Amino acid sequence: MPFGTSAVWRKAPEALTLWVIVLAVALVAGWPLLRLASEAVFTDGAFDISPVQRALESRSTWRATVHSLETSFFGMVFAVLLGGLFAFLVALTDVRLKLPLVFCFMLPMMIPPQVTALSWIQVFGPSSALLNTLGIAPPPGSTNPVYSVQGIILLLGIQHAPLAFLLLRAAFRQIPRELIEAARMAGAGAGRIAAQIIVPLLTPSLVAAAGLTFVSALGNFGIPAMLGIPESYYVLPTLIYRRLTSFGPSIISDVAILAILVGVIGLAAVLLQNYIKSRIESRLMSKPGAPLFIPLKGLRPIVEAALWLIIVMILVLPLSALVATALVPAYGVGLTSTTASLENFQEVLFRQSATLRAFMNSGGLALVSAVALGLIAIPLGFFMVWQKNRIARIAAHLSEMPYALPGVVLSIAMILVFLQPLPVLGISLYGTMGIILVAYLARFLALAIKPVIAGYEQLDPKLDEAARIVGASFFDRLFRIAAPLLGPVAAAGGILVFMTALNELTVSALLWSAGNETLGVLVFNLDDGGYTVLSSALAVITVLVIFAIMLGAQALNGILPRGVLPWTDDQPTPHGR
Repeated sequence: MPFGTSAVWRKAPEALTLWVIVLAVALVAGWPLLRLASEAVFTDGAFDISPVQRALESRSTWRATVHSLETSFFGMVFAVLLGGLFAFLVALTDVRLKLPLVFCFMLPMMIPPQVTALSWIQVFGPSSALLNTLGIAPPPGSTNPVYSVQGIILLLGIQHAPLAFLLLRAAFRQIPRELIEAARMAGAGAGRIAAQIIVPLLTPSLVAAAGLTFVSALGNFGIPAMLGIPESYYVLPTLIYRRLTSFGPSIISDVAILAILVGVIGLAAVLLQNYIKSRIESRLMSKPGAPLFIPLKGLRPIVEAALWLIIVMILVLPLSALVATALVPAYGVGLTSTTASLENFQEVLFRQSATLRAFMNSGGLALVSAVALGLIAIPLGFFMVWQKNRIARIAAHLSEMPYALPGVVLSIAMILVFLQPLPVLGISLYGTMGIILVAYLARFLALAIKPVIAGYEQLDPKLDEAARIVGASFFDRLFRIAAPLLGPVAAAGGILVFMTALNELTVSALLWSAGNETLGVLVFNLDDGGYTVLSSALAVITVLVIFAIMLGAQALNGILPRGVLPWTDDQPTPHGR
């Protein structure tokens, strides 16, 4: 056999694996979004802009757009302020018990938004089991303040503050101590140092945090649905949900325009963020030496008490109200020794067939998604980082689009692709578990890839080069070198995918059908149908499951690279541990 032919055969498995992965990413992440874009100007293959005209002429469209911008912007502001405060104190000061503090602060991000909304609904109002137990419930007929624009903004801020925290914590740690000390020696006061040194250094990260939290709030469905729909306050995702559930697939072209509008707003926010960052000069020409450290001295007990009080307000109080509601026989009854019962838990766990079905559906979808995406992430990272393959890099960037765009955009794109029978196969995935699974694979692919890429970047690519020199085949290098080394990181990414997919609602709210309910959908439907105590019991169970998974992931932290789990410390620090 000629040498050239032998070389081609040796490279065939590598090239075939690359193209299979690239094709899979293109099909689940690229094809639906391309189909959605074409829906704006083509109807049944013919150029037609009438759906665009109908959408733009509708007053409800512009009203929902204003509502989306209002809640997303102010939710972003609150998230950046709250996350920035925690990031500053955790990164730069000597507060104690940082790990449990950060763990509790990150928990609202892991809790499904519809559960967050449900728990806060139980805190206030005349029917609150917790307030009735304490004897401080408002009089009957009083309005629950959570059902308001302010309530939506508050919960969007709490839900997404951990995202701002993650970005700003790293930024605070990059502030060089020498720069601050030099400014102090020159006679600069604290206000001048903050305004002329710290804020300019943090500006890129502040812009990134603002953009990320804004886009996340824009696509949030659970909180505006639980708090806004009862008051007829619609944002774009909930307006799409209302129209699609009212008129069905016959209105798919019209709601596709709304989905594109959401995507355009999100894309505009990202482009604006990138433009602002590009206009900001790099303030640090080299890596800082010792990080800035601010000892709190006598203020430390007060600051720690304030931080834990915030945790109580944003986490403990709403979850306590949720548990209280789950333990009473009817909504509005106070929790006492005579009214407390596990009847609601027994009902949802052992008598409601939909609960077991939802657990199996969500668990199965989350598990398959986590395993499949972990298997894709390892070879894709291999090609992207070790092989520096341009096509693999493009595929990795493409995988980020479904995660960056609001979930409702992806849902409409999936409906457009899978509503009609598939070519060759002749079957339609619409109304089946298959369409939800494909949507999850597209949605969470970036979540699985990022930790693996970070893991590859911490390894020396000469490991692969050495194996290639001694004649190891592609699969030997992949399965005997890369996979064992990257297995723990891929597992951590899989855990994040599993936790996120287990209680997902934004995507599945538009894709589920009878018999294919997910946990997030079931919690929403129970509360929407007036079964508040059963919805609360199911929500408590889901929170306990998420908490247990987070603790299990934390047990693996010792064998994982730093920063893989978002609630752990991303670098060693000599203080406050």
